[in-house]
Amino acid sequence: MPSAQFPELRFKHLEDVVLPKVARVRLRHPAGDPIADIPGAAEKAIRSSARLNAMPAGSAIAVALGSRGINSIPTVARTVIDTLKAMGHAPFVVPAMGSHGGGTAEGQVKVLANLGLTPEALGCEIRATMDVVDYGETPDGARCKFDKNAAGADAVVVINRVKSHTTFDRPIESGLVKMTAVGLGKADGARAVHRTGPPALSETLPALAKIALQHSPIAFGIALVENAAKQLVVLEGVDRDDFFEADERLLKLAKTHIARLPFDHIDALVVEQIGKDISGAGMDHAVTGRADLRSIPNPPPFVSRIAVLGLSKATGGNGLGIGLADFTTLDVAAKVDVQQIYMNSLTSTLVEKSRFPIVLADDRDALRALVSTSWSRTDPETGLCIIRSTLHLDEVLLSEALLPAMRASANYVDEGPLEDLRFDEAGRLLTRAYAADMAA
Repeated sequence: MPSAQFPELRFKHLEDVVLPKVARVRLRHPAGDPIADIPGAAEKAIRSSARLNAMPAGSAIAVALGSRGINSIPTVARTVIDTLKAMGHAPFVVPAMGSHGGGTAEGQVKVLANLGLTPEALGCEIRATMDVVDYGETPDGARCKFDKNAAGADAVVVINRVKSHTTFDRPIESGLVKMTAVGLGKADGARAVHRTGPPALSETLPALAKIALQHSPIAFGIALVENAAKQLVVLEGVDRDDFFEADERLLKLAKTHIARLPFDHIDALVVEQIGKDISGAGMDHAVTGRADLRSIPNPPPFVSRIAVLGLSKATGGNGLGIGLADFTTLDVAAKVDVQQIYMNSLTSTLVEKSRFPIVLADDRDALRALVSTSWSRTDPETGLCIIRSTLHLDEVLLSEALLPAMRASANYVDEGPLEDLRFDEAGRLLTRAYAADMAA
């Protein structure tokens, strides 16, 4: 794995920084009504498809998978495949993830494996290629590309989560439409969407999806919505003609289930893990306040400084989003697969997220630098927040300066005593928002 190399630098004045004490605070977030029988819901959805039921026995059905961080995706995918077999069809899986996995077929199979989606777990073959067919041109000149293996199937079933996108706010964001235009478009399709920058996400993307839906064998979709605890609250079968309507309707629901922090301003934010399974940008901009797109204003909250201390296991070295931080560590830099993040940025044209922040020797120095540069009046008065990730906000660590705002929030449950941050002999942070060490 190609990783970045940085020198181990120490700065004497950081030893004088007084880190604020923190309290462990528990929060509650919207839960909805989790689906009790996921396999039953998935089977019912597939069997509801008039198109799939009308197809002759032995039809080759490509099942498109690829979005990261969907908690129940192995169960959903296996049930869909087993049901298609029971209906007499011959399903196989195609990776539908644009340029992810380093823009190679082998890399995309590895991404699926990291999600628990192997041929053994799925019960069918995975046919991975970066080859595409061309279905024509949008009014603004973008070419509609589509996975060659999927294009050659008798039908395609698209499975994806409907949720907020990491870089834009539109009626339709991440979901069936985006997987159709970008995921199944492979690297060529992703480049076509992103070529003209953020406006293309609201203009070119839907135009490409409409062409793909018109010309490809896409027959059906499974739309998923999760709550803040990563439980499925919606599993809906969607006919190809209804992809746009379902995405727009379900996105409104999905946004009511998002976990958020009740702050307008945070001096210093520590993120224990980033990853593509957590957010497409590694960290959710609605938590960090940083989309960092030159043509689009950043959303609230305003966060003065951010430090990243680790990568999630499921991200497979894809540290995209590290460029949104101000500080990280030698350990994190060594685990970032530069090939992957550079490929993502070269494809998306959003290069800022692959830049490296200041790289310090260890967690302790990163936190000292974070606090001392956060523009707070004194070190102990810094509004410090430590989170496991922007996806996991059930427990957070907060300094005293942030506690009044948290106590006034409807999300507040309770808190523990203020305590000093603890580090081991190697400078690794032991006082974690998430007690178990989940870093890759």
